[in-house]
Amino acid sequence: MRPAFQCALWLLGMSVLAAVAQAAPRYTIDDFVRLAQKQNPEIAIARKKIQAAHGGTIEARAGYLPSVVSSGLYRRRERADNSRLRPDDYSTSVRVVENLYTGGATSAETAIARLTLAKQEDELQAVADRVTMEVRLAFYELLLNREKIHLREESVDVLRGELKSERERLSAGTVGPLDASRAEVALANEEPELIQAQTDLQNSYLHLSDLCGIDNGPTNAAAFEAIGSLLYEPRHPDLRAALMRAVTDRPEIRSAQKDIVIEEKQLEVDRAASRPHVQLFTGYEVYSERDPLVGQEFNHGYVAGVNASWNIFDGYATRGRMEATQARRDAAVLALKALKIGIESEVRSAFLDLQQADSVLAAQAKNVNTADEALRFAKSNLAAGLGTQLDVLQAATDVTRTRTTRLSAIYLHNAALARLDRAAGGKAIRPRGETSDEPPNEGVFDLDGPPKNLESQK
Repeated sequence: MRPAFQCALWLLGMSVLAAVAQAAPRYTIDDFVRLAQKQNPEIAIARKKIQAAHGGTIEARAGYLPSVVSSGLYRRRERADNSRLRPDDYSTSVRVVENLYTGGATSAETAIARLTLAKQEDELQAVADRVTMEVRLAFYELLLNREKIHLREESVDVLRGELKSERERLSAGTVGPLDASRAEVALANEEPELIQAQTDLQNSYLHLSDLCGIDNGPTNAAAFEAIGSLLYEPRHPDLRAALMRAVTDRPEIRSAQKDIVIEEKQLEVDRAASRPHVQLFTGYEVYSERDPLVGQEFNHGYVAGVNASWNIFDGYATRGRMEATQARRDAAVLALKALKIGIESEVRSAFLDLQQADSVLAAQAKNVNTADEALRFAKSNLAAGLGTQLDVLQAATDVTRTRTTRLSAIYLHNAALARLDRAAGGKAIRPRGETSDEPPNEGVFDLDGPPKNLESQK
């Protein structure tokens, strides 16, 4: 029996290990943010744009370095009459060419390439900040929907218990059929809310999966489990400090400022077309001599010289390009101004949402206690024959509604903070002495659910 027992233990251990290996991973909000930074498609695209901009800087710097150019020609002419010239004509050469003067085009193009690279880095930061905000919002929404399911499940259990009690009283003849019908209607009205909360939770998992680049596979089951609770985050940033930080630290503003400088540098590139260009070259050449009286056919030797060109008149093409670039530069200035106004509005809007959520929380903290007291009064009146069973059901529904509203207010508060952090270009500035390590106000913003039954209260 001992070998059989050991084999059974081994099989049991292997099954446990397999179950652990197949278990869905558990992620906190910080884990989701890290996954999104690593796997989000938009962030990956922004990184590729940085690589492309880096290639542009290499291309622009090539204007300062000499280039090696080889060329060749072979031509055979048909002669209409007698000529002493040889019919074959050929040449080949290898030259090293260096730009001596390009009218400022090379330096301006190099500056544009560097600014473009820095701009792509700013845009990557902007995308990362936006995705981080969206991940936080999706995570808070997932927690909200999960808490709503708990509230709705408890509420459904309460109403089922009340329906069972009313049916027992109806069978005993102590109440009429109206009370049992009312309890049945209340339960039927609450069950769709539970189904909606379950559907919202599945959609939240899908949204979070898309943001983090997680493949859910062929099934609808969640590929991960979110760890955390929807708790009030006691942080109240200063509006003036957030506005000042937003107009200086937002990567979108830095990117728009670089757009202006890029267009100014492009104006120098356009202007360089109207200036002379000078090149120095040297190399080795092999060529043919067509006239036999001059010398032998095959010749070779070193060659060096200076090549200069000046486009004196190009039909106003340069002028047109400069006007277009100047217009784009002016448009970039206006875009920067509009962007700053939009960011300031974004910060103020987040503050308004934050104030609204806090006001709702303060009202609901008291309203939950009022709803609990109303439920107790409704039960007492029913026991004393001064109230109806409908009053009790309505009071129980109000308890669930007020606790759901408080959960939504906590979500709105945390969501407003997430939007404010992004609007301010990072973690919003906190008032002096306030830190994010403060514990939540358990006395006001606790997350206790509705009563387990109508006979006892928390």
